This record gives sequence, C-alpha cells and structure tokens, in this order.
Amino acid sequence: MIQMENISKSYKVAKRNAGFKEACRALFRKEYETIRALDRVSFTIRDGEMVGYIGPNGAGKSSTIKILSGILTPDSGTCLINGRVPWKDRVNHVRDIGVVFGQRTQLWWDVPVIDSYELLRDIYSISKETYDHNLEELTGLLNLGELLKTPARQLSLGQRMRCEIAASLLHGPKILFLDEPTIGLDAVSKLAVREFILRQNQEHGTTVILTTHDMQDIEALTSRIILIGKGKVLMDGGLERLRRGGANIDETVAELYRSYDI
Repeated sequence: MIQMENISKSYKVAKRNAGFKEACRALFRKEYETIRALDRVSFTIRDGEMVGYIGPNGAGKSSTIKILSGILTPDSGTCLINGRVPWKDRVNHVRDIGVVFGQRTQLWWDVPVIDSYELLRDIYSISKETYDHNLEELTGLLNLGELLKTPARQLSLGQRMRCEIAASLLHGPKILFLDEPTIGLDAVSKLAVREFILRQNQEHGTTVILTTHDMQDIEALTSRIILIGKGKVLMDGGLERLRRGGANIDETVAELYRSYDI
C-alpha cells in the first residue's frame, strides 16, 4: 500500500540575464527563484494496482517518483509505502521497489549487460537460486538472449530499455515505478514492453505506477488516472473519465490540460 498525504517539495533555482556583465555580477550576488514542484499532494494506491500518473512537463511527476523511491526528501507531509518511510529506511525500502527512468540508465556503459546484472545481484544481496530463476524468466519474456553479452553503449534504445526493465526486476520487487519507460521506442518495442508489464502485474501482482506522455501506454496498461499540474493533484479516477465522445485519447487529454490551464 502506498499512502501520500500533503507532500510538498520546493527547489531554489539560480536565475540571471544573458551577457558577460550579468555573469560577473552573479559571481557576487546570485538571484534565486523558488519553484514549488509539489503542493500538498495526496493519494493512496492499493497493492496490485496499475496507475497512470500524468501531467505536462514540469508538473511534478518525476519529483513524486523520486520521493516515493526515497531519492528525495520532501519539505513537508507524510509518505508510507508498506509501512516504511522511503527516505528514512532506504536500505529495506529499495528491496521492495524497482525503478526505471527512461532518460537515465542503471547499466554500466562499457561492460556487457550481464556484468551489470551480476553487480546488481550483489547490491541487492539476491540469492543465487532467486537470481538464476528471475534472470531466466526475464531473459525469455523480454527476449534478451545475446543482448546480455553486449555492452550497454552498443545497444539500440529499444534493446537498452528492455535490459533496463529486467535490471529493475531482478530482485523481485513488489512495486515498479516506470518514468517514461517507452520514450523513443519503435512500435514493436513499445508493444513488447507493454505486454511484459501487463504480464508482470497479472502473474506476480506487481503494483505499477506509470508516468508517461504517451497516452496509448496509459490506455493499454492502466485503469486509474492521477492527473497532476502545477504541483497539485487535479483529478483522480478511472480511465473512462478521460474519454469524451469519439475523440481519441490524445485530443481528450490535451483538452483536459487546457481546461485546467496547465
């Protein structure tokens, strides 16, 4: 069970105008702007749910995922995941979660993928029996095969993302955070990733939180939508609330963003 109550998070961002004179002045006197990434965000996600967490760029989606995964500490509010506070009990918390950031990698760039997996096995203290079983299952389901022998830098984006998802599931987590997992993938790779995520949820009861701008991912994988904008939860309900007449889901979501002025 994931429970967030009144979570807020702000950042200080340095600002200056263009030009050499402004750059010199900034050396002695910096001006900062406070950005409120999250503003009293609250929601509850039950075990085994698949939830789409959507919103425009800068809405606060990635900040939420980082707080849920224990990377960030909020300014205020409470968060409990399976009875733990993520940023206070990170060692035990990370054993229960898997995280995939579409624009960041957890694979070592210049070594074969299997070497990265072996290191992750040691980091998570996975038993050999569990590791071998999970690796065999993930290799078959995600069609990794020869990719395991290939350095990460030589993989295509679609190949790397399949390896990234497998890496996040080697330790058998109960919760999977997916932040733009299909960004830049071709149609075949997207379908393969979607089918795998659905199977993971159905066979293992894995709780999935998916953040993406691809509404087809949302439509294919989730039944509940949480809409965030300007750091606030604006809507929380079933996917049917997004559907309007004969409009496709992208048009519907674009209209929804305009109606909330986000």
